[in-house]
Amino acid sequence: MTTTKDGETNGTIGVDDARVARAIFTLRETAGYLGIPKSTVQWWAHPPRGKTSLITCFPRRGREATVPFIGFAEAYVLSAFRRAGVPLQRIRPAVEALSSTIGIEYALASKRLYTDGAEVLYDYAVARDEGELLDLVVVRTQQHQFSPLVKEYLKRIHYAGDGWASSVHLPIYGRAAVIVDPKVAFGLPLVSHGGARVEDLVDRFQAGDSVAELADDFGVPADEVEDVIRVATRTAA
Repeated sequence: MTTTKDGETNGTIGVDDARVARAIFTLRETAGYLGIPKSTVQWWAHPPRGKTSLITCFPRRGREATVPFIGFAEAYVLSAFRRAGVPLQRIRPAVEALSSTIGIEYALASKRLYTDGAEVLYDYAVARDEGELLDLVVVRTQQHQFSPLVKEYLKRIHYAGDGWASSVHLPIYGRAAVIVDPKVAFGLPLVSHGGARVEDLVDRFQAGDSVAELADDFGVPADEVEDVIRVATRTAA
């Protein structure tokens, strides 16, 4: 294990680390919480023709969860690339370039993606005339930076001292601050204000409780409860 100039460590994440040791989400849940089609997440996790998965996941076991937190963080970053307009077929070579150049496992979930990734992707795109990938990067004062959309996504990731993602603030909610943290609530999404799990709010609402009752019982502002229910209703449709 090595230490960077910023005091972060780059090496491996232990197999017993909560971020990789257990699955939190199914592919469908991953897609729902990221606001993207399940087929896209399926392609990242189980690409055709024997290609390597783009996100970390466990072997399929019926309907059990297969995506650990670190895989969810990787899918989150890929969703930012997708929203920036990069076609699916261009995402794989971009990820491979990042992984080989940065030189560490789980490169998409590493803080080095935030600090060095734009430079790597820009150089790769120019060298191979990959015009779509240039949509990920802007050039300011002779420095390469991620586009505003991608940068905003990366700012929602909190990185631990070892340099890898430790929590993600989900972007699909408008008012509610919903985070995924493998150390809290077994990694299930929860609302920061009040600490209620998203699934508990949704279950109670579907059972007939009103927004006002939920806000009072869980200590979550009513407008944030409404936001959680709105997103749950939309993703279930």
